[in-house]
Amino acid sequence: MSYPTVTLEEHFLSDAIEQGHALAQYKHFPAKIHDRLKDLSPDGLRLQEMDAGQVSLQVISHAPGAASAEPALVAKANDELANAIKTSPEGRLAGFAALSMGRPAEAAKELERCVKDLGFVGALIDNHLQSGYGSGLYYDTPQFWPVFAKAEELNVPIYLHPTFATEEMMKLNYDSNVYPSQTAFGLSMAGWGWHQDTGLHFLRLFASGLFDKHPRLKLIIGHMGELLPFQLERIDGMVPSWGANNQRSLQDVWRTNMYITTSGMFSVNPMACLIRNTPLDHILYSVDWPFSSNEQGVKFLEDLKASGMVKEDEIKAIAYGNAEKLLKVKAK
Repeated sequence: MSYPTVTLEEHFLSDAIEQGHALAQYKHFPAKIHDRLKDLSPDGLRLQEMDAGQVSLQVISHAPGAASAEPALVAKANDELANAIKTSPEGRLAGFAALSMGRPAEAAKELERCVKDLGFVGALIDNHLQSGYGSGLYYDTPQFWPVFAKAEELNVPIYLHPTFATEEMMKLNYDSNVYPSQTAFGLSMAGWGWHQDTGLHFLRLFASGLFDKHPRLKLIIGHMGELLPFQLERIDGMVPSWGANNQRSLQDVWRTNMYITTSGMFSVNPMACLIRNTPLDHILYSVDWPFSSNEQGVKFLEDLKASGMVKEDEIKAIAYGNAEKLLKVKAK
């Protein structure tokens, strides 16, 4: 490729949260994933694979599980990431803050600290709480809205990212006596559950009136829209029957407040749907490293170009230009 790329859904696992807040789900991941999640060194696997996959700037965020950790542990994780960015080659890494969403007031203060003091470009938060302060809770009730208000005030985006199902969710939706627990775990994650759950959460946020209260809020979701683009027109037609009394339409919020990344999705088929009902300047390239490889991302961009669905300048906007505008960064 003759142009740079910026990726926005790329993860790490901090020492503070791994050691101080049990993340049992990571025992299911192979060692090569764990090793890459832990790598923040200035000459390690992360940067080597960025070079191999032609990633110019990687925006790093904590892997799922941080939102339910104690605020002090989350702050340590953010400091760990900030130090890695500071010691990395200039212009190669940026950061999204982790936030302890179970303590919204403290989370809002931590977001402000991360943006103003650490230079982070926004925050990435788990899709729901897993334990501690309200297991399974989404953020559609006003008790969580100080975080969104602070993001709107700071003019930085919040990335809503899938997280592991709670025990109750597993029992209700995924566990079965006809297939192994590993199958249930896979279905609850990238096999289906992560995407539908995050899509549902966005709809709950919309129905709650969050975007009426905070009309300048910028919300990012990944995986080509978490199943929503395929259903968007049907859902929009159903909204008047909900009785939710929203001041703004679903289409208005989708086209104004929402930004969609391609993370973990490397087929042009869902991309065709996304392009048809989402403003092109709200579509951003991402990989979902280390759960997906940067080379998969390169192949996707090549396939997208070959498909003829987008022009050269539009591919460049998706690859890096839209991220530069949204996050106020520069890809080199």
